[in-house]
Amino acid sequence: MKKEYTNGEITVVWQADKCIHCGNCAKGLPQVFKPREKPWIQMESASSEEIAAQVAECPSGALSLKD
Repeated sequence: MKKEYTNGEITVVWQADKCIHCGNCAKGLPQVFKPREKPWIQMESASSEEIAAQVAECPSGALSLKD
């Protein structure tokens, strides 16, 4: 499964089959990445720069930015 989340400036792509559930995203930017909520990525809760930096920390590549 692949889902996209956008704030109009950047788009985060989440590929569920790659996710190893280490929690880096939720620990690093908990106001955006909320696994227990829907939608679980709340793009309006941080700047595009903060979100992009946190996405870059995803060890599995499950989170990426759309070109």
